[in-house]
Amino acid sequence: MTTALHPEPDAVRSGETASASGSADLRAHQPYAYRRRPLEEPDWRRLPGWRSVTQADWESAQWQRAHCVKNVRQLREVMGDLLDDRFYADLERDQAERATMSMLVPPQMLNTMDASSTDAFYADPVRRYMIPVFSDRRTDWPSHPHASRDSLHEAEMWAVEGLTHRYPTKVLAELLPTCPQYCGHCTRMDLVGNSTPAVDKHRFTVKPPDRLGAMLDYLRRTPGVRDVVVSGGDVANMPWPRLEAFVDALLDIENVRDIRLASKALMGMPQHWLRDDVRAGMERLAAKATVRCVHLAIHTHVNSVRSVTPLVAKAARAMLDTGIRDVRNQGVLLRGVNDSPAALLDLSFALLDEAGIMPYYLYMCDMIPYSEHWRLAVHEAQDLQHAIMGYLPGFATPRIVCDVPYVGKRWVHQLSGYDRVRGISYWTKNYRTGLELSDPDALTREYEYHDPIHTLPEEGQRWWRERATA
Repeated sequence: MTTALHPEPDAVRSGETASASGSADLRAHQPYAYRRRPLEEPDWRRLPGWRSVTQADWESAQWQRAHCVKNVRQLREVMGDLLDDRFYADLERDQAERATMSMLVPPQMLNTMDASSTDAFYADPVRRYMIPVFSDRRTDWPSHPHASRDSLHEAEMWAVEGLTHRYPTKVLAELLPTCPQYCGHCTRMDLVGNSTPAVDKHRFTVKPPDRLGAMLDYLRRTPGVRDVVVSGGDVANMPWPRLEAFVDALLDIENVRDIRLASKALMGMPQHWLRDDVRAGMERLAAKATVRCVHLAIHTHVNSVRSVTPLVAKAARAMLDTGIRDVRNQGVLLRGVNDSPAALLDLSFALLDEAGIMPYYLYMCDMIPYSEHWRLAVHEAQDLQHAIMGYLPGFATPRIVCDVPYVGKRWVHQLSGYDRVRGISYWTKNYRTGLELSDPDALTREYEYHDPIHTLPEEGQRWWRERATA
């Protein structure tokens, strides 16, 4: 049976139109079938360690912070006998040998993982990036030869400590080096969180009040900057009065027209953003931003549809109700987490339809140490971008971008050249960073990005092996 997109002539003459069954048949023949799926908050009482936790406790930000899982012992206490000892041994080895981020998982995030069996827990997409284990990592190329701790060279572009001025009109303000949750793939793994056996973290040297004051002073005397991303770490870890004072001061700077607050905690600990003092403070900031015609938004970080729950939707809507411009999602493209068209579309529709969060960016995982099992090749990202086009509204179709070292965000189809055998893509840019103000070749030079070596044909893998042993 062929389904017509327009009524046949006989149907038009008789006043008939395409039937509902015809529409369903059209949907069934698509590579992806859209359907609305109501959000669900998994019952945390299914986990042995939380069987007596009340709803009031669960919805308390203070309780969530106090009961974050920080080590293997605490995970055992929550999971009881649901997981085999082999998983805990796998996790302990990773924590000792490979982990670039210390373990910190809020109850809200742990509750979205499938703990019905050890195998299900291993396969869970949220677990795969929040609680990485040694068997997840690659043993042939655990790190790319060009991997680096600060893979985007943000610290090299600090105008003052913690303020990265990479783009002509935009800056990144890293207010603090902590988060309510630590993602295994964190691009700022050199600075954020506690040191691990694999990584001795860098530390800010200037006291917080002086550092934040220096950021504001720089912005006041740099009228070319109009856009400030307020991040860290995660702004949800900053005491609210201090964060509100900093954003309020940003709103007093005439050239600042866009302010984006970066917080994965909108998903990882939505209870924080539902606090009365936070909501009232955001209302004050939103009102001032409206008067000044400044766009104030929140950017969160959701990688899997499993993470989108009713509490997350409630927090997002609460923030929108304060009068801010938008809540947007910047996910990271990760193998085994969201590396299929269906996974990306399921995530995007849940964000857009059920939580009011705008799908915005999907970053390729950066070239940090021990991340090769997560990273995709550029051509895989290009295929995924092609596959998700046409299903979502154009304004809500996430753009898959590669954050190229010394360049910045580039749509995955913007490369200027691509050696698929060796996995080297070449990129150019149309602006100078602060490092290149007197560099005559900055706008014509080609900058390299590298695919994971295990994704290359044998010829390319051999080429890299020869250089590794030379």
